[in-house]
Amino acid sequence: MSALESVEIKAFVPARDFEQSKAFYRDLGFTMASEGGGIAYFHHGNCSFLLQDYHVEAFAQNLQMHLLVKDARAWHAMVLGSGLAQRYGVRVTPLEEQPWGMVDFTLTDPCGVCWRIGHNIPGWPGSIVRDDA
Repeated sequence: MSALESVEIKAFVPARDFEQSKAFYRDLGFTMASEGGGIAYFHHGNCSFLLQDYHVEAFAQNLQMHLLVKDARAWHAMVLGSGLAQRYGVRVTPLEEQPWGMVDFTLTDPCGVCWRIGHNIPGWPGSIVRDDA
């Protein structure tokens, strides 16, 4: 193992209301693995991020996260069926086939961070297909 081997990369996601954002992400299906010093570590499978009790409106409005999933249609149905949009006052867009070879939708969190949740279109020319996605 090389000393320069990468282990993980995580984004810091802002929260206007830290408690509300923690509840939102738990309701979305993420697990909060730890919390301390105004930082909560969330993961879903091998995907993770750090929620921070810190908010700058311009940053939140311009941050976009991408979650690659096996089945965006199933995620979309779960989000709609769960009532997240109504409960947290967030926006969910319809599923869309993108020109870059993905089917996705967006979900905006309570702070305004845009999450693009999608899956690769099998056989799409130029797509990179991962064994685990």
